[in-house]
Order: sequence, then C-alpha cells, then structure tokens
Amino acid sequence: MSRPDRLRDATMADVAERAGVSRMTVSRVINDGAKVREATRRAVLEAIRDLNFQPNLAARNLVTAGELRIGVVYSNPSAAFMSDFLVGVFEEATNAGARLILVRGENGAAPSLQELRPLLNGGVHGVVLAPPLGESAAVLDILRAANLPVAVVAAGRPPADAINVRIDDRQASQAMTRHLLDLGHRRIGFIVGNPNQTASAARLDGARAAVAAVEDAELVLAHGAFTYDSGLRAAEVLLDGERLPTAIFASNDDMAAAAVSVAHRRHLDVPGDLTIVGFDDTTVATTLWPPLTTIHQPVRQMAAVALDLLLRALRSPKPSAEVYADHVLDHVLIQRDSTAPPRRPDKRPSNV
Repeated sequence: MSRPDRLRDATMADVAERAGVSRMTVSRVINDGAKVREATRRAVLEAIRDLNFQPNLAARNLVTAGELRIGVVYSNPSAAFMSDFLVGVFEEATNAGARLILVRGENGAAPSLQELRPLLNGGVHGVVLAPPLGESAAVLDILRAANLPVAVVAAGRPPADAINVRIDDRQASQAMTRHLLDLGHRRIGFIVGNPNQTASAARLDGARAAVAAVEDAELVLAHGAFTYDSGLRAAEVLLDGERLPTAIFASNDDMAAAAVSVAHRRHLDVPGDLTIVGFDDTTVATTLWPPLTTIHQPVRQMAAVALDLLLRALRSPKPSAEVYADHVLDHVLIQRDSTAPPRRPDKRPSNV
C-alpha cells in the first residue's frame, strides 16, 4: 500500500487509502458520526495514528460545507412512477446544492456489484434507493459494505439502519376498497402487484380487510407485476370468469390503465358497465379516458423528503434518531370519472 509523501502532511485521502475506506467514512469517524461499524472505526483510527494525521477545520467541515454527491439507484418498471420520483429528487438536490449520480438496473432487475462499482468508486456520500430496491438484500449489503448511508422510499419492511419514507399501503388500499363497497359493489376484482414487494401484500391485505367487513362482498384475485403488460393479462383473467366483477381495483395505475384498455376492447363502458380504480396517482391516471379514481401516493414528495433526510444525516456529526425513523406520509383518495355504482343485474351486459 502506498505511503504519503514525507515532504507533506498526511491527508484524509491518505487515511482513507490506508484504512481501505472512503473519505466520507474517515470524516464520519473524525466527527464521531453514527452508522460506522466498530471494525471500520478501529481501522480508521489506526490509520490516523500510523500516519500522524491531524484533522483540520476543512476536513471537519467536509460534510457540512462541501457539495454532497448522492447516488440514486432505481429499476422500477413504471415510467410514470419513476418520472415523479426523479422530479422529486432533482428538485430537492437543486434546492440543497447536492449533485446526483444515477444508476439504473437493467431490465427492471436490481443492479449488481459490477453495475454499482462506478458509483461506489465515484466518491458518493450517500445513496437514495427507489422502490423496490429498498427491499433488495443484495443491494443493501453492497452499500453497507461500502459504509454508505442509505435512504429508501416505499419499503414496507425498511432496513433498521436506513432512512425510510413511505405511505401506509394497507390503510390506503382498505380506504379505496371501502369506497367501492360504499358505491354498492359486492364482487370486486383485485389485481395484485409484484409478489416480491411488500407493498403488494399490504395492498391486498387492506382490500381483504375491507371486504371481510361486508357480509355479501367478495374479492376475486388476478396476479400482476406492476407493469402494463401484466395488467392486460390480469384483466383478461378477471373478465373471462363465469361472473363479471362490477369493479376492478388494480394495485397501481399502470395495471389499472391496462384494465381500462381490456374493458374498451370488450365493448364495456367504464364506469357504466365496469368501475376501475388504481393506486399511485401518476400521470397515467389523468392521461386516459376516463381519468382514474386512484390513491394519491405523494411520490415526488416522498423522494424529496428521503433526500432531504439523507442530506441532514450527512451534514450532522451526530444525526438524531428522528432522522432514521420510519417516516409515513399521508395518502389521499382521488375521485375521478372511472367509478360509478354498479348497474342492476338485469342491466348488466353479457361477458364479451
């Protein structure tokens, strides 16, 4: 391992090289910051002693005064969701003077260590993970090994050592299902999201809880993956059954838009013959006809809050426990033109 030039004082970079960590990790140890493993802390302190490193004011102010470089890692298949997410982090980064470095997983998969290596070697100070990567053990392990602070968005089971910003998916889904029941719907088709994401299970649980409270109501399931194509297949399954549901609740707007397309292809009027609702309130919800009744998940705000909390943690020598709490934002049920009470049985169209 190289040694610093004896004609100059040792620098933070020298300490980082000797300890095998990033300069940000050295800064956190110097400032007695949280979230540094004990073994890493010992290695940094040993390197400081070996090199006779004298932290100066500039080094101590690295986190609080310098431009912070933040990695944003994503692989969400919904272009509409990611558009809102990226607007949120870009706006917050602009306001806070942070620089963003984007990494996208290929084909909707979590990025590998090889794909993340340029980000890790680029000297980022922290990382924001878009859903569903906040639940990827492989990605989280890579970032932990690099001693990088992490903020995740919309993780149903957030890691204990990460900042998490989300809504209550179960409660939101329960509210939407109650809305359908209040309109008079008793046979509700439900398109489940990707089984690998906790949000899918939470939204299904919420719908089931609402239906269970009404004696003559039933929930008919079809499985999707939060993509438009999977929504097409799931809607076909629901509308090919012996009994047509009077409403379809899709676990996100992309799948709800697909259900509207299938209904139109079968000459079913939405909402006259079939009510369809979604979840997220992305741009998709207002760019099709009829515009969707949906759950407004404040994606842009969630992304901005996650980045803000991460920057606060990085700029504070001792981040408070409040920063690393589970931050649950409010959702809103948005009523538009895709919902109506069900028609009487004698007025229902035959299943086309």
